[in-house]
Amino acid sequence: MITENFSWEEMQESRIARERGISNTPGTAERAAMERLVRELLQPLRDIYGQPIRITSGYRSAELNRLVGGVPDSQHTKGEAADCTIAGDIKDLYYILMESELLFDQVIVYRKRNFMHLSLRTEKENRYRVMFQ
Repeated sequence: MITENFSWEEMQESRIARERGISNTPGTAERAAMERLVRELLQPLRDIYGQPIRITSGYRSAELNRLVGGVPDSQHTKGEAADCTIAGDIKDLYYILMESELLFDQVIVYRKRNFMHLSLRTEKENRYRVMFQ
C-alpha cells in the first residue's frame, strides 16, 4: 500500500496492458512521482471527501500510453497523473478539491464519462489548470 486507501497495484493496473502482455511497471523516478501524487493529493482528497475514490488510470508505460491514445508527453507516463471516479457525480469531488488547499497541477473534469484527471508535477512550481470536457 502507498497509503491507507491507495495501493501500488491500482496505480498501475491496466486491463489493456494485461491483455496485450505489455509491461506497465514504473521505474524509480515514476514510483517516486506516484507516491508523491498519492500522499500529497489523492489521499488527502479522499480524507476530505470521506468516501472511496476509484483510480481508473494511473501510471502508463510509454507503449501503453500510445495504445490508449494518450498524448506523447502524458503525465501518466511520469507517474504524475491519475484518472479517478466516484460513486456519485464527479462534480462533487471537483468542488471539494477547489475548496481545499491541496496543491495540484491540472484537473480535467470529464462530465459525460463521470471521471476526473488529476496531476501533480514533480517540480516544485505547479501551475494550476482547470478544464471541463
